[in-house]
Amino acid sequence: MRQSLKNAKRLVIKVGTSSLIHPNGTINLSAVDELAFVLTDLKNQGKEVILVSSGAIGVGMHQLNLAKRPTSIPEQQAVAAVGQAALMNIYAQRFMSYSQQTAQILLTRDVIEYPESRKNVINTLEQLLDMGIIPIINENDTVAIDELDHSTKFGDNDQLSAIVSQLIQSEVLIMLSDIDGFYSANPTTNPSATLYSQIHEINDELMAQGTGPGSAFGTGGMSSKLKAAKRIFSFDSSMVLANGKRPKIIFDILNGDDIGTFFKKEEN
Repeated sequence: MRQSLKNAKRLVIKVGTSSLIHPNGTINLSAVDELAFVLTDLKNQGKEVILVSSGAIGVGMHQLNLAKRPTSIPEQQAVAAVGQAALMNIYAQRFMSYSQQTAQILLTRDVIEYPESRKNVINTLEQLLDMGIIPIINENDTVAIDELDHSTKFGDNDQLSAIVSQLIQSEVLIMLSDIDGFYSANPTTNPSATLYSQIHEINDELMAQGTGPGSAFGTGGMSSKLKAAKRIFSFDSSMVLANGKRPKIIFDILNGDDIGTFFKKEEN
């Protein structure tokens, strides 16, 4: 089934905070540069690429010399505002070194759920792809809060990347994280944990295995990745969860190599 990835033309790449920020809180510039190189080369091959990027708060913490993530919502939003500007500046600089134009799109969930604005988002993404531009998408952390019954948050960028994949009907979502794939248990605490090569169904037993905590700088854990895969299954697309320490791994994934965990609903 992985061989189908060789022919995938429309891709969504989701990169987690752990792939962009070193454990000490500084920006991983080599990873950003390598990511820009890979995505530009994919576009040069004729593929359509969308990047969903976390990291605004992580980069903001670095910019403001904060050792710990703020706890209050206003503080987090302020740090995200600083970090988002710095993150996009880094992306724009590195992509332009490969002569690739990028565009920023910040989304909130209510925009996606309202039919007219949802259509506008799709139209914008389609036009950017037609123009050969790589959209870089993040949640609009400065306004995304849960207020009474008016929910604006996606929850995390795992869900956002799956929703973006659904909006533009991508053939594959490649989710780069700080883990090699989906395991039967937490591999950092359980040495007998085994890596799933392929998953064709998201059931209660699997969801129970995905309850590990997220990283220090990000918000997503394994359960959020399973929920994202469940959405991917709903429109018969595919997803690969792999370690984003080396972004060039994307080339190997699209070559059909047995890397990470491949999520694809079983064909009848």
